[in-house]
Amino acid sequence: EGFLFEAERRGYMSSGEFVPKIALENPDALKNIHRDFQHAGSDVVLAFTYNGHREKMRVINEEHLLEPLNRTALQIAKQIAEETNLSEPNLIAGNISGTHIWDPNDEKSKNEVRLMFREMINWAKEEGADYIIGETFYFAEEAYVALEEIKKLNFPAVLTISPMAENIMRDNVSIVDTCKELEQRGADVVGMNCFRG
Repeated sequence: EGFLFEAERRGYMSSGEFVPKIALENPDALKNIHRDFQHAGSDVVLAFTYNGHREKMRVINEEHLLEPLNRTALQIAKQIAEETNLSEPNLIAGNISGTHIWDPNDEKSKNEVRLMFREMINWAKEEGADYIIGETFYFAEEAYVALEEIKKLNFPAVLTISPMAENIMRDNVSIVDTCKELEQRGADVVGMNCFRG
């Protein structure tokens, strides 16, 4: 979500739902943020689809923009990766994030989350992403589902969890156990992001 806060600092997003419509509304600004990350030394161009999932788009009554937003963000990332002045282009990472609707006691919500991840990962595959970053998961089980969906398309997977300032996920699994389980289920990289004080 570093892109989200950087876009906000530059005046292209405002706090609130934090939907990354910058890909559609101001693609040149997004390209400049990508270029600045590359100039700073990043080896990866991360498609800015953080919070660009069906539930967030539904909240702002713009669900019809979901696929165009995702595909445009991925295409912008690919363009920047290919223009980077290196012997080989940078890698392109697709991105999924926690949904804020995961309910461990509601199978319908779990299935809805799975389908949201699946469609975003499929778009990333079709647009040429090299791997997927899943981030900002509060529930261990939601992170496991994200990983399952990533692995279905044989993507390398980076998963990061967000256990707030506590040392336990919201479904009462420890940070260590969550990371171990993600690794055992096939995650290539595990870690934490956000909310650690």
